[in-house]
Amino acid sequence: MTKTVEPLLPELPDARASFYDRWRTRMSAEPRLRRLYGWVVPAVVTLVAAVLRLWSLGHPHVLVFDETYYVKDAWSQWVLGYPATWPEGANELFVSGQTDVFTTDPSFVVHPPLGKFLIGIGMWIFGPESSFGWRISAALFGTGCVLLLYLLAKSMTGSIVFAGTASGLLAIDGLGIVLSRVSLLDIFLTFFVLLTFWFVVLDRRRHVDRLAAVVVARARGEDGPLWGPVLWNRPWVVAAGVAAGAATGVKWSGVWVLAAVGLYLVISDALERRRLGVVYWPVDAVRQGLVSFVLLVPVAFVVYLASWTGWLTTTGGYDRQSADADPATGLFAWVPLPLQSLWRYHETIYRAMLNITAEHSYMSPAWQWPLLWRPTSMHAASTIDGQDGCTGGTNGCLEVLYSMPNPLLWYASVAAAVYLVYRFTLDRDWRHALVLVGIASTWLPWLFFSRTVFQFYTVAIWPFLLLALVFALRDLAGGRSRDPDRRRAGRRTVAVFLAVAIAVSAFWYPLWSAMQVPYDFYRLHNWLQGWV
Repeated sequence: MTKTVEPLLPELPDARASFYDRWRTRMSAEPRLRRLYGWVVPAVVTLVAAVLRLWSLGHPHVLVFDETYYVKDAWSQWVLGYPATWPEGANELFVSGQTDVFTTDPSFVVHPPLGKFLIGIGMWIFGPESSFGWRISAALFGTGCVLLLYLLAKSMTGSIVFAGTASGLLAIDGLGIVLSRVSLLDIFLTFFVLLTFWFVVLDRRRHVDRLAAVVVARARGEDGPLWGPVLWNRPWVVAAGVAAGAATGVKWSGVWVLAAVGLYLVISDALERRRLGVVYWPVDAVRQGLVSFVLLVPVAFVVYLASWTGWLTTTGGYDRQSADADPATGLFAWVPLPLQSLWRYHETIYRAMLNITAEHSYMSPAWQWPLLWRPTSMHAASTIDGQDGCTGGTNGCLEVLYSMPNPLLWYASVAAAVYLVYRFTLDRDWRHALVLVGIASTWLPWLFFSRTVFQFYTVAIWPFLLLALVFALRDLAGGRSRDPDRRRAGRRTVAVFLAVAIAVSAFWYPLWSAMQVPYDFYRLHNWLQGWV
């Protein structure tokens, strides 16, 4: 009798199999190799993102677009605890290194303090006179968005390829790059929104298994238990509340994400209880929904309130002493005066936001965003031939900082989002639902506002659109097909698409990084009338 000897190495597919098939087989057979790739892929993608965002970050050494507000407000807030007013010609003085010319008079600011506080950290470390210093926080958080997208995609699918593709596309895309190279608030908002959704996924991975275990243990007979458990031990929901509170502390639009995540938790829990056979699952879901509210919303409120610490602990901020002069009476008389003043300030902010309707050459209403009609130019400066190294001929040179997404990726992602709605109606896949919730919560509310808005606000939507795109690319690559020829053709198509996307990003990168280019090269990017 002969013994069967197990092979030391796994048997690889036939040599005719694709490299991808052979790679997947080896990865699944060798856990150590898979773990190695699990570290290498996000590290490489994050490194690429960091290089594209940090290279020549201090250029141009001017306050571009709304940096004129956020950078100066961030520094006066860092010094005084609240944003202050600046004299005439403050931009030129600030850029020249005179960063202490602000007054002690309060400035009316419509956005919460957290984003400006994060900008201020970089200025405190590297100096407020350094354009690198006032942009470094945005660059680091923008790089962090790429890593967070990898972690979110990996947690959703368990696939290194899927997560690496989604985060890699964000790493090389112009919208993410430009919003990481300027000190605006939107990249911080995007970071905390992604963090919120990642925590929701981590909660689902833990919560669904615990819920199923308790329901099965309680099951009696064929009809299932009457009631499911009410689970309080959900730390990732608390973490999601913290992240959503921080998002709202950057921009009020973060509250839409908080509401959407709360609804997702309630609805997904209700559907899971129905699937497990809980008899009174609608009422059961309401009970758990109330618990989820307690875990999610109060901590978000506390984090948001904490973002106003500087304003609350000083007396010079805008409207800071309004309640001292006119305190509330009756039901709200017990509320501390600083909090009464903060409430009045919020009322003022709300009214002001509704009235931001001034015309702007780069304004773009939210219904136009999927069409990409009017991306925002953050900075433009021309140079004549022979000056400052310009070799652009008679038309001279131009440097542009243009918050333009990779157009191929953008339009493909918008189409993929529509496709994902179709796939969700067929499969009821929770991952598709979560991506669609991310898109809806960061886009749909803007459709109901008539105020002045811009295309670059879509940076918060962009990671979810890229997730939709990668889901569509996975299906195109034959993930659902057993026909090897179809899978081979699909993968080749996806490979060509990704190669062209990389080439398009390389073509646009000079306009995403304010590189000096010949005017004729710049004109090659004017594909539509509203571009550049």
